[in-house]
Amino acid sequence: MFMGQYVHSLDVKGRLTIPSRYRALLEDGAYITQGFDHNLMVWTKPAFEQISHRVSQGSITDPTSRLLRRFIYSSGDAMEMDRAGRILIPEFLRQVAQLDSEVVVVGVGDYFEIWSPSLWAEQLASMQDAEANQQRFMAFDLSAD
Repeated sequence: MFMGQYVHSLDVKGRLTIPSRYRALLEDGAYITQGFDHNLMVWTKPAFEQISHRVSQGSITDPTSRLLRRFIYSSGDAMEMDRAGRILIPEFLRQVAQLDSEVVVVGVGDYFEIWSPSLWAEQLASMQDAEANQQRFMAFDLSAD
């Protein structure tokens, strides 16, 4: 499971060193896609295959389904770590996520996200709003049975 937050640098070629705690989960390969919040999402191969299956269930006659397919697949790429534990983030994805020399890597359970520090700061501010969180998360049953 991907958890935690890490600040890392991109090298001049657009390579990102993956946090060591995440590397074992990516040994069988991974996929990188555009995220839904001006970020990037990195999926393990099994997790992406699950998402891909669900996306493929939508009808191609439904405009929203077609848009989701374009969103996921046109911005996605298969990736592998090199021996130094780095992945190459394609230029077009770096532009989408407004990534420069420093990034924030954020664990989100089945996948992790890559953020520009300024956009991540906005997310953090939103997540620290206790009143809003009460309303947002009220519908979820988070009780431990």
